[in-house]
Amino acid sequence: MPDVGAMDDGPLPPAASMEAEAAPTLDAFLEGIQGRAVRMAALALDDREAALDLVQDAMTAFITRYRQRPSGSWGPLFWRILQNRIRDTYRRRRVRQRVMAVLGRGGSGEEGEEDPMAAFPDPATPGPDRALADGRFARDLETALRALPLRQQQAFLLRHWEGLDTAATAAALGITEGSVKTHLHRALQTLQGQLEAYR
Repeated sequence: MPDVGAMDDGPLPPAASMEAEAAPTLDAFLEGIQGRAVRMAALALDDREAALDLVQDAMTAFITRYRQRPSGSWGPLFWRILQNRIRDTYRRRRVRQRVMAVLGRGGSGEEGEEDPMAAFPDPATPGPDRALADGRFARDLETALRALPLRQQQAFLLRHWEGLDTAATAAALGITEGSVKTHLHRALQTLQGQLEAYR
């Protein structure tokens, strides 16, 4: 019969240990992804405030639905939620702009709006942010990214900025892997053409 006193001093059982680490791990995941998510949404929507709201909403939905999932699946699940919200907002804006155009009013963004990339720094983001530190290249890259069609822009950002593989990018965008490759190919061709001076 095992000594009960020895069991009290021993390590936590695996289930209890995992439970104790779940909250900090989830917090660390969300904290680490927040800045990049806001930047991605801000590029798609050209509106920092809307991007902040969208990311907060996506994080709330993620926590509500998926916090019990294995941590390895969190990235694609979170990006899928965010992409759905970006697409919904993008579609609503396009419809509103068309309606406003028919009514004879402007429907584009407000003048003098602050630059979302400069206004929301994320010192924890790896590689791409360091490349964006060069002011002129940053402006040209941001302009080129904003000019891409939404699917190409988001496929590029998820695949090459966030580092998701093709399957995870497809899952996040809700499209096939073949479509991801097509969008990436077109995005890369456009970006290479527009940023040729930096090669």
